[in-house]
Amino acid sequence: MSIPIYTYDAVIVGAGLAGCAAARELRLAGKSVLVLTKLHPLRSHSGAAQGGVNAALSEEDSKFLHEFDTVKGADYLADQNVVEFLCDKAPETVRWIEKMGVAFGRTEDGKINQRPFGGQTKPRACFAKDRIGLSMLQAIYEQALREGVDFWDEWYASDIIYKDGKISGVTGFNIANHEERGIFNAKTVMFATGGYARSFKINSNAHANTGDGLSIVARHGLPLEDMEFVQFHPSGLSGNGVLISEAARGEGGRLINSEGERFMSKYAPNKMELASRDVVSRAIIQEIREGRGVGPRKDAVYIDLTHLPKEIIMERLPELRDLGITFLGLDMLKEPLLISATAHYSMGGIPCDITGRVRKNTTEFVDGFYAAGECACASVHGANRLGANSVLEAVLLGRHVGFTMIDDLNKGVELRVATQADADTMVSEMEGILKSSGAESVSDLRDQLQSAMSRDVGPFRMEADLLKAVKTLKTLHKKFKNIRIEDSSKIFNTDLQEAIELGHMLDYSQFIVESALARKESRGAHFREDFPKRDDKKFMKHTMAYMDEKGELSLEYMDVIGGKHEPQERTY
Repeated sequence: MSIPIYTYDAVIVGAGLAGCAAARELRLAGKSVLVLTKLHPLRSHSGAAQGGVNAALSEEDSKFLHEFDTVKGADYLADQNVVEFLCDKAPETVRWIEKMGVAFGRTEDGKINQRPFGGQTKPRACFAKDRIGLSMLQAIYEQALREGVDFWDEWYASDIIYKDGKISGVTGFNIANHEERGIFNAKTVMFATGGYARSFKINSNAHANTGDGLSIVARHGLPLEDMEFVQFHPSGLSGNGVLISEAARGEGGRLINSEGERFMSKYAPNKMELASRDVVSRAIIQEIREGRGVGPRKDAVYIDLTHLPKEIIMERLPELRDLGITFLGLDMLKEPLLISATAHYSMGGIPCDITGRVRKNTTEFVDGFYAAGECACASVHGANRLGANSVLEAVLLGRHVGFTMIDDLNKGVELRVATQADADTMVSEMEGILKSSGAESVSDLRDQLQSAMSRDVGPFRMEADLLKAVKTLKTLHKKFKNIRIEDSSKIFNTDLQEAIELGHMLDYSQFIVESALARKESRGAHFREDFPKRDDKKFMKHTMAYMDEKGELSLEYMDVIGGKHEPQERTY
């Protein structure tokens, strides 16, 4: 069956903040651009961001302090040229977003209001109640649509077309009817496919966040960077991980254990609940491990906001209140919520430089390939991201990568004309799954994966546990070759899609585990109980991991780009 070939200047995979921002700039420059997305753009996970977007706007704050907080929060693994760029451009980015249509909260004198977030010297999170991500996504998507960007939603990007160091498009299929397939030939390709926390049992991620973009890249022998650094957010609702934003602590929420103790005084006596996320998450888990947990299973702590005026909660945290009522039956106006750490964000990903160009290795780049947003690793977050820097990164670097692509297209990018053979990998993967009649259930294997990752690769890590995870992943990879799916229909075959997604989850999870095993130190979100100290002499460097055709991984390391902020002991 012949597969149609569509030709564009640029194809973008992913329609969150990064993808929409880049697409709009490309279209404004007169380029033909297609955005492929697994779901409607307004259901992208960018819309789940609650708390705010950072920018040094006040007279008391400065870009220097924003840089310092970001580098310190990153445990000094961030590339400081990218951090400096992010913080320098943050104020104008917030004002650009505002002009796109975002209605920020205001002070009495009409200025953009800002709340404190973890690890910040000064309050700098600009907010729109507790739904900044959706407010920004709606505005930028509308403007991209207005400019004529071509969005194909409910299309699954299956593979990149990559040969001899050059990318020339992607292949994909229509989720509504998987027999409708396409070859999307392009001079430039950008990945903005989001994060990968769904490999953990308790996580805050959307159902669609299965990390497909990362393993697609890795299967072509291209590297993934710093995959061991997975952020666990301190406040996920107990039992399900649904996020209670850092805004709750920024507005004054207190963390309380079973003894009624405001326990952060032991772990971060200066910043208390507003220490960096890795510090607060480990403190919560430690309280639970030492028997001071609360709730029916004693696997949570309290976040108490009952001391706050009702009008503050209703004005600034209305959706968080609704989440507590919906998922736990608890009203934060009247009683504390039960929370614990939840897998949340990926600091690692597809390695790229400050321009968004994807690395082929530590010294070379792939022609025509770019990445931005959570799937990318320009290493602005290093070993640990500060809250409210993620949406800033997505929209700022997404837009910036759009400018890079425009410049490259204007200089002249040769189109390698696609052929039917470019879809062979996609077709063989789909047909192989549809015809598979093995004994293994996709949902059972996914559950085993998520349980193992949460148990053995969580906020606290040990060599013995990581080795168990390596063994589990090898077993699951073997079992995956013997899967079966019940649904053989053409229309909305979610069994097929979930099987493909599980294959991606198994692949990139191997990168997380083996990178964590090799990093024999504790830094940011990566905490080794058997190596509890940071080791700048051996590990002040980025992990670059490669997968060969047999699925085996090899590691090398790349220097961190330093700057004005020298490594020091990190205390809060």
